[in-house]
Amino acid sequence: MNKKTTPGNSTIALNKKAKFDFFLEDRFETGIALQGWEVKSLRSGRLQLRDTYVLLKEGEAWLLGAVITPLATASTHIDPDPQRTRKLLLHKAELNKLIGAVERKGQALIATAFYWKKNRVKVEIALAKGKKDFDKRSTEKDRDWQREKERLFKNH
Repeated sequence: MNKKTTPGNSTIALNKKAKFDFFLEDRFETGIALQGWEVKSLRSGRLQLRDTYVLLKEGEAWLLGAVITPLATASTHIDPDPQRTRKLLLHKAELNKLIGAVERKGQALIATAFYWKKNRVKVEIALAKGKKDFDKRSTEKDRDWQREKERLFKNH
């Protein structure tokens, strides 16, 4: 059985590149409007989040760039679009807060994770600021030092 779809593990997919490319600040849990074939594909772990971002347009949030690969047996009567724009479901107060942060502070909204919560698909989105190259180098250096520190303590 695939590790991502075990009953105890509710995570469908993580955007691991997000922490490397951005400083992640506020996080929000959102619902997402999906079609039936997309849910079946998510159950089998067929999701790619690498270049996913959120667009705020006309008081609504839209997820762009997420690739849900359709199963061969999921749908025979429709032509699935793996990279279609999907609507995110947020409360009006949350939307207003996000719109203010994106417009005033110039932050980006990116999807960091997809997971199951009570048989519903939830998306974690985060307000993010882009990192410069020297920030990425320091992140790598910190990660390497943590790894080295764990090795040292493990041996002693």
